[in-house]
Amino acid sequence: MALTPYIWPVKFDLQHLDPQSSARAGEITTDHGTIQTPIFMPVGTAASVKTVHQRELKDDINAQIILGNTYHLFLRPGMDLMQAAGGLHQFMNWDRPILTDSGGYQVYSLAQNRKITEEGVTFQSHIDGSRHFFSPESAMDVQRQIGADIIMAFDECTPYPCDRDYAEKSMHMTHRWLKRCCEHFDKTEGLYGHSQTLFPIVQGSVYSDLRRQSAEAIASFEREGNAIGGLSVGEPHEMMYAMTEEVCGILPKDKPRYLMGVGTPENILECIALGVDMFDCVLPTRNARHGMVYTWDGIINIKNKKWEGDFSVLDPKGTSYVDSQYSRAYVRHLFAAGEMLGPQITSIHNLAFYLDLVTQAREQIKNGNFATWKNQVLSKITCRL
Repeated sequence: MALTPYIWPVKFDLQHLDPQSSARAGEITTDHGTIQTPIFMPVGTAASVKTVHQRELKDDINAQIILGNTYHLFLRPGMDLMQAAGGLHQFMNWDRPILTDSGGYQVYSLAQNRKITEEGVTFQSHIDGSRHFFSPESAMDVQRQIGADIIMAFDECTPYPCDRDYAEKSMHMTHRWLKRCCEHFDKTEGLYGHSQTLFPIVQGSVYSDLRRQSAEAIASFEREGNAIGGLSVGEPHEMMYAMTEEVCGILPKDKPRYLMGVGTPENILECIALGVDMFDCVLPTRNARHGMVYTWDGIINIKNKKWEGDFSVLDPKGTSYVDSQYSRAYVRHLFAAGEMLGPQITSIHNLAFYLDLVTQAREQIKNGNFATWKNQVLSKITCRL
């Protein structure tokens, strides 16, 4: 039985459809600003996008929304301090939209240190070993305390591979948990004077019929947006695309679709073509810290000796200020010398590249040429230089 949702003033305006694919361009309106889709959300796990200043996120990278992690923020700094600060926006001095996950993925990753029951999940902190409990209700309370504009339902993210019986039982529990999330969310209020909205999460592992069941169940709750979870956890890319296409064919067309934890530039473009609107992933910053640089001409390992005497800019076609300020030889030197500025420069560049990628995708959707453009650009950005 579908719940009657509480109406929050977070809106989605679907503006353009690509005639050659299922790609869409739209706009999400929140109290902290608008988000033009398709969009990539930099991951700010612990109230910080690693190595990147908030000013750079806004002025150079042009991040329209960032992601915070409920599990990590719950453990540190903790909710007493979070509330005393006035919520995450105030705490980290970020006045644009924020999305928080519910902690379900992190709990899933703690397979040796957690116990799942119908009531919720007991888990051990990776910081000090202390024991904690998340239920669907408490996950809503914690995300109220964090104060994100878009919050996620508490779910179980199944591993890959996962046998069908476990995937089915887990999916049904995720649906029962969703009902509890919605009921609790709808009878509580935000703490900081701005609106929040709740996105359910589709599960079902890599089983098409389970994914269809879950998408139908999720859609029946009639929330303001929907997420697709449990993918990009080790399955082949072709399988991820197949599940994403299955789900996007069922989820409402007039609401944003968020594919959680995805992924590479290629993954993002392929899933935009399938009808996904929102993405997040740690790859651009994590890989940047190891010297991997995404450019419009291909992928660079800046630590390789071949760049030692290359005084051309990091990416001649890049949009970030670091692309015009620093040479490949200089950035390689920073990594060789162990200077922190190296990972900072590559992180800024990679995030700017990801945001430029979805911005250009949006323009191509508006021009009705996305599918053709995608196929042309993929052959370049996926090659190793």
